[in-house]
Amino acid sequence: MKAIIADKDTFRLKFEEVNTPVIKDNELLVKVKAAGLNRADLLQKRGKYPPPPGAPDILGLEASGVIEKIGANVKGWKKGDRVCALLPSGGYAEYAAIPAELAIPIPKNLSFEEGAAIPEGFLTAYLNLFDLGNLQSGETVLIHAGASGVGTAAIQLAKEAGARVIITAGSPEKLQLCRSLGADLAINYKKGPFAAQVKESTGEKGVQLILDFIGAPYWKENIDALAMDGKLVLIGTMGGAKIKEVNLLNILFKRLHVLGTTLRSQPIDKKAALTKAFVDFSLKRFRDDRLKPIIDSIWDWNEAEKAHSLMEENKNAGKIILRINH
Repeated sequence: MKAIIADKDTFRLKFEEVNTPVIKDNELLVKVKAAGLNRADLLQKRGKYPPPPGAPDILGLEASGVIEKIGANVKGWKKGDRVCALLPSGGYAEYAAIPAELAIPIPKNLSFEEGAAIPEGFLTAYLNLFDLGNLQSGETVLIHAGASGVGTAAIQLAKEAGARVIITAGSPEKLQLCRSLGADLAINYKKGPFAAQVKESTGEKGVQLILDFIGAPYWKENIDALAMDGKLVLIGTMGGAKIKEVNLLNILFKRLHVLGTTLRSQPIDKKAALTKAFVDFSLKRFRDDRLKPIIDSIWDWNEAEKAHSLMEENKNAGKIILRINH
């Protein structure tokens, strides 16, 4: 089968002929129709985020398609079912093997491209909002990079859970997209500090939860913007990972929780439990359009390099999707 990998010397993407995956008894073989881009792909192609042991060098953390083969121990699925799934790697390929417990049915009202936009963004958002963040109805969450794939998913999930949502983004178009998804307050981070606006909008109390992809540059303001007993969940370090000075008393006196997380490194049983909880919460909401994957653009997989450039330039609002041609 054809698959896309990164050249180890030039970091350029290229097609290679590789063996079609041989599925295990608990796996599904999926004929891939579309794959979602993630910032982890940008790191992986530069050798900075290798796939877990045993996973292929093929890029792609999420994909959608049609079930071609079913493992001997798999129940509840049949050949021809439309599914999407989180992957350790391997999404930029004609076929992918996935553990059956990670498969998510694609509702009839969604395309394969929309299906490919669900797994990484929505599962990351669900994990950090609810499993780690314990977000409750009536609480307020601050979501940085609100127009990203995870951000657009998190806005919708938080609103469905009855929370108030504040976001940051860097352009009028991205701010408007976030408002259209339900954001109660949209802050342009390019126009100055956000903490003062967050505190003003919460009666100086601060927010109960922050989802942060930026890291070091936002540390001080994040701590300032949190309410008593608030939680800061670090999902990424796009702006840098090292902080020169940290006043631990600010964390101590406000009884704050600081958590770090990555989804890719979670063990399979944790991913399976997360997938089940997410499906139970979201599937009916996708079917009636209360939840919707937000797509920035769709590219033929022959243009994967251009699609990566779009993400590297931080121009996308929503998910960037590759359409896989067989």
